[in-house]
Amino acid sequence: MNISAGQTIAIEPPFDTARLDRLMEEAGIDVLLATSKHNTQYLLGGYKFIFFAAMDAIGHSRYLPIVVYEKGAPDHAAYVGNKMEGSEHHNNPFWTPNVHAATWGTLDAAALAVEHIKKIGKSGARIGIEPGFLPSDARDFIGSRLDGARFVDATHALERFRSIKTPAELEKLRLASELITDSMLATIAAAREGTTKGEIIEHLRREETNRGLHFEYCLLTLGASHNRARSPQAWAKGEILSIDSGGNYHGYIGDLCRMGVLGEPDAELQDLLAEVDAIQQAAFSKVKAGAPGTEMIEAAETLLRKSPSAAFTDFFCHGMGLITHEAPFLMTNHPVAYEGIDGDRPLDVGMVISVETTMLHPKRGFIKLEDTLTIKEGGYEMFGERGRGWNRGGV
Repeated sequence: MNISAGQTIAIEPPFDTARLDRLMEEAGIDVLLATSKHNTQYLLGGYKFIFFAAMDAIGHSRYLPIVVYEKGAPDHAAYVGNKMEGSEHHNNPFWTPNVHAATWGTLDAAALAVEHIKKIGKSGARIGIEPGFLPSDARDFIGSRLDGARFVDATHALERFRSIKTPAELEKLRLASELITDSMLATIAAAREGTTKGEIIEHLRREETNRGLHFEYCLLTLGASHNRARSPQAWAKGEILSIDSGGNYHGYIGDLCRMGVLGEPDAELQDLLAEVDAIQQAAFSKVKAGAPGTEMIEAAETLLRKSPSAAFTDFFCHGMGLITHEAPFLMTNHPVAYEGIDGDRPLDVGMVISVETTMLHPKRGFIKLEDTLTIKEGGYEMFGERGRGWNRGGV
């Protein structure tokens, strides 16, 4: 068996090929070359090569996985991967009928992709690529070897393809959110007077890891500060804490924010968090399948404008799944720099969105709630909904 030369197998694709074909047709794509880690993972049914999970560079080049998919012809699909992935394929065969586990860099991966495209007779086709995830040397090589081929940006088609989650994906996102919530609440409870930001972040990392999550980040504030970076700052009695963390469960992101206080929250703190929650609830009230995303945004922003804290409070919502910001893209440059191209489109069952309201209070500090919702016919389901009030530290 010579895997590097391409092995033919017969396994059903782990996604809706008809839907992908339709999106490719709309985008003017004949052959797709997926090269981002998240899209290759998606197209391979959740597979990610562990050796390069936390890095890309090797030797003089980098890891470049490629899924080649021809519109309407899943039997022509191929996976181009690292040489060590032959063992992965031996233990759990990839669905693609052709597997080329033979590469160590970008150019040899590009060469195998070109060879396969020529083999299936698509040398002059419209080639869908991910410009932000295709190294320039690989792109130049492919363009120079395929006479008559034209590159088409496939980013939007792939984002749209991933936007509606399967039941299995929703369960992973639910678990990610629940486990992060458990981890944050345990971390807040364990922190005491004098505990530093660095110690709190490290404690959260252990809590998430012990629950089966891959820790990705923690954005943390203490007291009146709005600075969310790690530092030696220590938590003082009476101060608040905001903890915003992203954890990964089998490739899927959980991303929530909860609040803590060292002592009892006074009346002003209770009122401020209630303002934040009221804006969240206004947005939630308009979330349902078939409603455009603008309805939830308008509901939240209408209430926000009436808030006594409006001058230093912000509302934001975005899609999430394999990555923290993906379709539906609901708001433009607010705060992340992309276009809100999906704001006027109807929300679909199975989409997952993050809804967040952030108050940068000039005296009391950083007060925020971030929640994760999945869209349902009559409304929504919230993942990790516990701990949305003031959680006491040092208990």
